[in-house]
Amino acid sequence: MTAATTATPTIVTSDKVLLGGGAALTLLAGIADYGHWNPVVAFVVSAAAVCLLAALVGRSVEQLGDRFGPGATGVLQSALGNLPELFICIFSLKAGLVNVVRAALVGSILANLLLVLGIAFVVGGLKHGTQQLGSERARTIVVLMLLSVSAMAIPSFTHWLHTPAAAHETTFSVIVAVLLLALFALSLPFSLRRDEGDTDEGPHEAPRWPLPLALGLLAGAGVAAAFVSDWFVHALQPAMDSLSVSQTFAGLVVVAIAGNAVENVVGVQLAARGQSAYAFSVILNSPIQIALVLAPALVLISQIFGLASLTLVLSPLLVVVLMLSVILAAFIAFDGESTWLEGASLIVLYAIIATAFWWG
Repeated sequence: MTAATTATPTIVTSDKVLLGGGAALTLLAGIADYGHWNPVVAFVVSAAAVCLLAALVGRSVEQLGDRFGPGATGVLQSALGNLPELFICIFSLKAGLVNVVRAALVGSILANLLLVLGIAFVVGGLKHGTQQLGSERARTIVVLMLLSVSAMAIPSFTHWLHTPAAAHETTFSVIVAVLLLALFALSLPFSLRRDEGDTDEGPHEAPRWPLPLALGLLAGAGVAAAFVSDWFVHALQPAMDSLSVSQTFAGLVVVAIAGNAVENVVGVQLAARGQSAYAFSVILNSPIQIALVLAPALVLISQIFGLASLTLVLSPLLVVVLMLSVILAAFIAFDGESTWLEGASLIVLYAIIATAFWWG
């Protein structure tokens, strides 16, 4: 009798609130778009809907991921968690907002490496003290991140230095995109590997949702995210004009944070539960997938479907802050542990970088 009761899947109150809030805000975002509401109000509503839908995707993946190890869960959560941002970037390219997309790609990496990781370190450090990051997996993740971000930055260097490749910017970006996608495919066996210690860190809840429910909600949230992302982009340009916000800042901060709500929520929750290595894997898998999958995929999509042409040539300041952030994350990872003060420093650095782009 007890075993049967324990095996019965349940949806807790917080999950019901998330489901209800996501559905309500999605409906409201649609009404705001088709009803031609004030662009700032429509933008705020659609941004909130994107965040809740991203959180719902993350919750559904968490129910699936509980059946696997931290590595597989991190890859799955990061891949599906980036769906809202993928849709936002596609619709932005369709609208010709190339600078928003470039800034959003860099901003997503910065948001995870500095803001989300910093919040996770602060929350976990204040609650549990110095946190261990799982040295072997953490180092491999960071090395892969250094390599992928460096490869992503090379087209920018060829442009600034006026090398012969600069005259073939689009072709070079397409070649780099294909190679980065191939590197991601090669990295999957390691990322999906379950280490012996994966089940030893902290309490893991048994999956509460049945598999069909988790898959159904995941699919539904993904479809809804596609519609809401379109409405988000419709309101983005008028809202930027009304608030006098530059395209670069909108992409670097607003789009990046809204599109990465999954890592914002899941990573911090894991750190708060004392599962620091798990949190580190989830948070850092996202910037890796942005560099190895999302950015290359968008380059190819822009060429294949005739959208505004996206290349991997970034502004000098974007590349500088990107490389600095990756190097800082590498220092922390190779140390193998984190403290709340390190987290606070990362958050402050993110705020400084965001301010630097406020004017464009």
